[in-house]
Amino acid sequence: MTGSKTVKIAMSTLVLGLAFSAMLYSSLSEDTQYYKHVDEVMGQPAEWYGKRLQLHGHASDIRRKPDSLDYRFEVAFNGQMVQASYNGIVPDTFKDGSEVVVKGTLGPDGFVVEPNGVMAKCPSKYEAGKSGAPGQSPGVAPGAKSAS
Repeated sequence: MTGSKTVKIAMSTLVLGLAFSAMLYSSLSEDTQYYKHVDEVMGQPAEWYGKRLQLHGHASDIRRKPDSLDYRFEVAFNGQMVQASYNGIVPDTFKDGSEVVVKGTLGPDGFVVEPNGVMAKCPSKYEAGKSGAPGQSPGVAPGAKSAS
C-alpha cells in the first residue's frame, strides 16, 4: 500500500469511529432511566428527587377516584414503601399484591407515574407446574380429551 492510501483508510476509520461513538453517547444519555427496587430508592429518597426512574415493587392499597382515571396506590419492596399517583388506564393485571414496574419521577410528595408508565406482571405466566405438556390444555390429564 502507498502512504496516502494508508492515511485515507486511517482517517476514514477515525471519522467513522468518532461518529458512531457520538451517536451512541447521545442516544443513551437522552433517555437514561434508572431501574431500582423501592427499598434502594427509599433508603435515601432525596438523592432520587427529580430523576426519571423505573421503580419495581408490589402494588397495594389501590384507590381510584370515582368517575376518573386517577389512581393512588402504594409500591412496596423489602419493607420500604412509596406512595404513587397515576392518571390513565392501568393493565388488567394491576391489582393489590401484583408485581409492578412504574416509570416516573420521585418527589417529596411521592412517586408521580408518567403516562403509560404502569406495567404489572401476571403471576400465572411464571408459576411452574400450572400447565400440562405442550399442546395440551391446562388441567387435562395426558390422553384425555378436552371438552371443546
